[in-house]
Parts: sequence; structure tokens; C-alpha cells
Amino acid sequence: MSIIIDGTKIAQDIRQTIREETVTFKNKTGIVPGLAVVLVGEDPASQVYVGRKGKACAEVGFLSREYKLPVDTPESKLLDLINDLNHDRLIHGVLVQLPLPKHIATDKIIAAIDPHKDVDGFHPYNVGGLVTGSPLFVPCTPRGIMELIARTGIALSGKDAVVVGRSNIVGKPMALLLLSQNATVTICHSKTRDLPGVTSRADVLIAAVGKARMITANMVKEGAVVIDVGVNRLENGKLAGDVAFDEVAAKASYITPVPGGVGPMTIAMLMKNTLDAAKMAQ
Repeated sequence: MSIIIDGTKIAQDIRQTIREETVTFKNKTGIVPGLAVVLVGEDPASQVYVGRKGKACAEVGFLSREYKLPVDTPESKLLDLINDLNHDRLIHGVLVQLPLPKHIATDKIIAAIDPHKDVDGFHPYNVGGLVTGSPLFVPCTPRGIMELIARTGIALSGKDAVVVGRSNIVGKPMALLLLSQNATVTICHSKTRDLPGVTSRADVLIAAVGKARMITANMVKEGAVVIDVGVNRLENGKLAGDVAFDEVAAKASYITPVPGGVGPMTIAMLMKNTLDAAKMAQ
């Protein structure tokens, strides 16, 4: 039976450290790290995420602002708000909750955020920096996964790592971070031939495809480290990851649960990025 990686506990430890660092930083500089979160529309999942981010800010001692805009907000109005936040000295991190309504161009919105306040790490400047090894900010979920792996004591150098999923938010940056730690990386996607054949070679398998329980035991190498990024709501209302947890846990050496694995780490890394942004601005 595998060791379950407790993302909730690790995230709590990180937030405690951030809270202590924030007190020291505030006492030294008089500056309180500030995060602005913008939500357009009333997507239920997005509302939950925004609420969690606000609670996390309160816990670590940050200034938190939420901007909730109607679903029919013009793109120009959202761009004006971002411009205002870019010039607001009390705000060090600007996050626009995705997905956006279809009439708003996501790429244009992301590009409008000042790269020095892009605590999501999605701006082309930071994506390019990630490729060259010098981003201002790393996307929160991949950064959280790397922190989970590091704090669990898993060495990546020389290991075969497979990422299932090629999104800009998780899959692609995840591959680059693994590569930076000298893993040999394969990215799989909907056009990959013989997916089980590829995943079953992985020493480290990261599932970020958004399909409930897609990764089954026959797709996993004995003793592999399995990181489940997926959050899927089942018909019964319960959450499930991209990994069939019970059967895969019987083969893996380490595995993350859903919920309580990667999710808490994402918000912890958002807090870390925001503190880093405040320090850069100072």
C-alpha cells in the first residue's frame, strides 16, 4: 500500500511560514502584501475558489480585495480595472479567475496584467521565463506539486516522469519544472498512442487531464509516485481525481488524494507568490 501525501498538512505548514514571514516583512517595511482577485460572472466553482483565496489571505495576514463583476461585463471595462490594479501600490498580486465568459479574450486579459503582479504565472513574460529558467512567478499548481515532491523527499534527477495533460495552466509548466530537476519528461495527450504503455514506464506520473478515474492500475508502474491534479464532481456530488485511487494506491509508492492533495498546495503557492511580489516591489 502506498504512502498518502498529505497536501493539506504540508500546505498548512507553508501558510504558517508565510504568516511568520509576513509579520517580519510588515514590521521591517510597513508594507502589507496585497492580493486582488477579479471574478467575472457567477460560476459556482469559481466562487468557491475565490472564497478560499480570501480566507487564505486573512490567515496569512494579507490585504485581500475581491472584485465581482457581472457576466456581461464588457472586455474594455475588465481591462480598465486591470490597468487600475497594475498602478495600485497597495496591490502586489493581480489574479483574474478563469474561465472567463466567452465574449472576453482570455489571452488579452492575461497579457494586460503587469508581469510583476502576475502571481498566477500565466503572463507570456513569465511563461517565457519558465522556459529559460528565470520566471518572476511559477504557476501555482505546478509549483505546489514540486513542493509536495520535494517535501516528501522524492529525488527527480534521472527519473522517468510522465505528465498526462498539456494545458498551459498545469501540463506544460509541470513538464518544464520536472525537466529543470533533471527528470526525463514525456507529455501525453488525447492523440498519444498506447497511453497505458507510456504511463506504465513512469517513475513519477502526474495526471492532469480532467477525466474522473481515467488512470487505472494497469497504467501505473509498480512503485511509481502518482500525483493526481484532477478535481471532478461525480453524479453523486462527491469529488474524484483523474486517478482511480483505491486500485492505484495498491501499486504506487506515493500517491496524492482528492481532495486533500494538490488543491491546498495551489492556494498556498498563490500566497507565496504574492509575498514574493510584495518583496520584489519593495
